[in-house]
Amino acid sequence: MEKSRYETGLAKLSEVDGKVGEQVVQSLKDIAPDLGTFIIEFAFGDIYTRPALDLKQRECITLSSLASIGGTENQLRVHINGALNVGVTPQEIAEIFIHCVPYVGFPRALNAVAVAKEIFQERGII
Repeated sequence: MEKSRYETGLAKLSEVDGKVGEQVVQSLKDIAPDLGTFIIEFAFGDIYTRPALDLKQRECITLSSLASIGGTENQLRVHINGALNVGVTPQEIAEIFIHCVPYVGFPRALNAVAVAKEIFQERGII
């Protein structure tokens, strides 16, 4: 029997973000449960399972995108943890944000690095 988009997405979300991803979805249940469903089905069920990129590449792109948008500190926390979970090194994460500077400016890169520092400290990396 083929898995549903939700089941496929939930499995991928758990693989990348572990319990943190599930906490995000749970936090939406009482106010916007459909938003949690969209995250699972679309982002993780449809996009994260496409075959052309591996999870490390996907998380690097996600970190770059979130840093570029700015004001995404909560999502950066989730995806910095996810990036570490799938094998992106702390040095690579820092380099991603450094690489963003010429395109998005110092403030957005500095904000992303500050979030990375928090996560690295929480995980005992620095």
